[in-house]
Amino acid sequence: MDYLYTLSGFAVGAIVGLTGVGGGSLMTPLLVLLFGVHPATAVGTDLLYAALTKAGGTVAHGRKGHIDWAITGRLALGSIPAAALTIIVLSQLPKGSNVLGQIISNGLGFALVLTAIAILFGRKLREYASQHEESALRKCCLGKITVAVGAILGVLVTISSVGAGALGVAALYFLYPKLSPIRIVGSDVAHAVPLTLVAGLGHWTMGGVDWSLLGSLLLGSLPGIWLGTQVSTKVPEHILRRLLATMLVVIGGKLIVA
Repeated sequence: MDYLYTLSGFAVGAIVGLTGVGGGSLMTPLLVLLFGVHPATAVGTDLLYAALTKAGGTVAHGRKGHIDWAITGRLALGSIPAAALTIIVLSQLPKGSNVLGQIISNGLGFALVLTAIAILFGRKLREYASQHEESALRKCCLGKITVAVGAILGVLVTISSVGAGALGVAALYFLYPKLSPIRIVGSDVAHAVPLTLVAGLGHWTMGGVDWSLLGSLLLGSLPGIWLGTQVSTKVPEHILRRLLATMLVVIGGKLIVA
């Protein structure tokens, strides 16, 4: 089975390299629906997988000055405590019951649908934000709103392992329309590292991390990301993103209904 995990990691990594999104939103449902991994284990393992893979991206973006550390700090100010609190709540659920798995499955389905919406309507969201960037609410409370958005992402990512990528980028585009796209992406990647690390370690304390599975996924995903990045300029991105969004809606709907 290990080689199938590695192959899956390679496939997901290639999609991430091609489109820039799809890591947690594909890896976790793939583990749950295709391989039958328990939802809690799939989420915990994928969170640490995300922390390790995004750490390299953070270093690369940081060296090029693509990270707005003030924005990253505001997001983390909300997300890290929210992630820790969510772990505490989840740890209080009855041991041996299916309650935790059901909560994670439903949360995962909801997060996937939200991610698909962010992928499909991200451009319109940016246009709307640009037209309303001088609003009174934005001028007076932008910092507090960013912290609140971070808290929402913290809960969502801890429950589902989804949201630190496409949803985080969509939220930053909406809040900071004047910020360049590369700094939006860099800031989001930098914020995802401590968030997924804290959430992943929290799941580990509850027994929700499969280290062997994590190693197999990393073995395949790293060359997959490299390959996807190399060929990304030769494949129509808008087609790939629409296909990805459609797939996420279908998978998310299945998880919610199930």
